[in-house]
Amino acid sequence: MSASPDTADVLVVGAGLAGLACARDLLAAGVGVRVLEAGDAVGGRMRSDRVEGFTVDRGFQVFNTSYPQVRRRLRPQELGLRPFTPGVLVHTPSGRLRFGNPARRPRMLPDLLAGRLAGPRDVAALGLLCARDALLPPDRIKRLPDTTTRTALAGAGISDALVEGFFRPFLSGVFLEDRLETSARMFHLVWRSMLRGSLCLPDRGIGAVPQALAATLPPGSVHLETPVAELTGDGALTAAGREVPARAVVVATGPGALPSLLPEAAVPAYRVVTTYYHAAPGSPLGEPTLLVDTRRRFLNTCVLSDVAPRYAPAGHALVATSVLGRDAGGRERSVRAALAEAYGAATGGWDLLAARTVEDALPAMAPPQPLTRTTRVAPGRYVCGDHRATGSVQGALASGARAAREVLRDLGRRDPR
Repeated sequence: MSASPDTADVLVVGAGLAGLACARDLLAAGVGVRVLEAGDAVGGRMRSDRVEGFTVDRGFQVFNTSYPQVRRRLRPQELGLRPFTPGVLVHTPSGRLRFGNPARRPRMLPDLLAGRLAGPRDVAALGLLCARDALLPPDRIKRLPDTTTRTALAGAGISDALVEGFFRPFLSGVFLEDRLETSARMFHLVWRSMLRGSLCLPDRGIGAVPQALAATLPPGSVHLETPVAELTGDGALTAAGREVPARAVVVATGPGALPSLLPEAAVPAYRVVTTYYHAAPGSPLGEPTLLVDTRRRFLNTCVLSDVAPRYAPAGHALVATSVLGRDAGGRERSVRAALAEAYGAATGGWDLLAARTVEDALPAMAPPQPLTRTTRVAPGRYVCGDHRATGSVQGALASGARAAREVLRDLGRRDPR
């Protein structure tokens, strides 16, 4: 990738998923594009590091194969995808229960029966909810009346017991909030994607996803370690003092840099999450399954090396556990104690490899939540990212695609798709 930007028709500021998708679509239409990235690699929030022989993602993230933008842009076989079990383990005061789709794994049915996770009425209501979300076209879901997820679950006939016993602890880790106040439309779309697809991890880390996107761009398109100080009337000024002319500029940065570059663009509140990565001498679980806690002492935990063995060196296991908010004194010790109970394993000998706090992990998506919005901010100025669509990989990619369409339209160029 090139080290010094040149004149371009369009500048894309930021090489996260949205910026890479936008650049790819513009280049496919024959438009000259330069991507300016402040960091030393592509990916934005979707990055992976090597720590003492382990693969440590910058926050726990999963890859959903059902997203339309994913199917359009990426070849799963190139990512080395490793699937999670299509279900969730729920740690409860009475023991560990398994929640999942019995159509995929019949062994998951017993824990959905009376006296365990759900009674007959909940099983029937859950079946109707799943059938509707799996079969309804996304456009129909997007037009549903919007309310909170909690209200939507109650309206679907899901009891408070099942909400507290499964949906609240599970969805807290999906939406990074524990009150089920996220838009019901967003919940239905996410639930649909989980029913229709598989949750996976690339065997080289989640950072392999943006790297695969960047690999489809022509050499020299992305300029790393090139932060932009400000936008100018003719393009952008880099932190090194070089002005890069362009007919249009698309800002695809995270929310931290956005206000200084495009103060006209509204930025929503973001959820903060911290993930603790522990190295263990062996797997405390022995299966590639997400584990949640009804007491909500953590959002979720999983043995990453059970999902993708290359995350840990031979003879070791890597455990990732996420909590809401920032790391604080003593918090890791309390999480470790909760993990000992949840896994039924001694955790005193686990080594803390890293604690990754992501300040802008996910935009807050309270109802009424617009699921897509224009990327135009001012003449020749555009903004894209998950905050302009939905807080997901699909949302980031779709927002980048929309920015490319709107730039092409304003430049009088034809979209080749």
